Amino acid sequence: MVAPIIVALDVDSAERAVRLARDLQPHVAGFKVGLGLLARVGPGLIERLTEAGKPVFVDAKLHDIPDQVHRAATEYGRHGARWVTAHASGGAAMLSAAVEGLASTAPGGGVLAVTVLTSLDEAAIEEIGIEPPIADLVASMAAVADRTGCEGAVCSTHEIGVIRTVAPRLISVVPGIRPEPTDDDQARTATPGVATAAGADYLVIGRPITSADDPAAAAAAIAR
Repeated sequence: MVAPIIVALDVDSAERAVRLARDLQPHVAGFKVGLGLLARVGPGLIERLTEAGKPVFVDAKLHDIPDQVHRAATEYGRHGARWVTAHASGGAAMLSAAVEGLASTAPGGGVLAVTVLTSLDEAAIEEIGIEPPIADLVASMAAVADRTGCEGAVCSTHEIGVIRTVAPRLISVVPGIRPEPTDDDQARTATPGVATAAGADYLVIGRPITSADDPAAAAAAIAR
């Protein structure tokens, strides 16, 4: 048995997302909607997805001045978001604003602090002026996320142990999960079994499920 799965609904229409949510809900723990689909169809999709009876994770990756982040988190909560992501690199004041905004309209909701994107590797962070290793950066970000009241952190499998050490209260939400190795836009990936063994609380899986010929069967197979 692997950790609970959150399906990334990175599809082209609200109708496709809603249909997938309905078909997949017996096999998964929740659904993630990202910027691409939100920009296309609007936040009303969040409410439609909640009708499947599972929590909705709004992967907005908020990163702005605290006032703007507070406003955005407030609105996502109003639409029914269970989790909202915000970049930990935005700092303590911004993360606190996200936590406060979401709590004002979704008392049971939680902010997930995005640490280092799984599309980035050591070379990529060094290129933008950040000294490796990634684990040190994640440790600092996790400490800030913990202090500001975030519920969890979004990280790769490689950094789960760091987060457990620095901020054991935080849940670890792990994207970049692939049943088999692939050559796509993710640099730091893992299989469901490896991520679960490392201590992931939730696995975020998209294309291996949503692009399958039978998404429900694919989700059920991975969840076993």
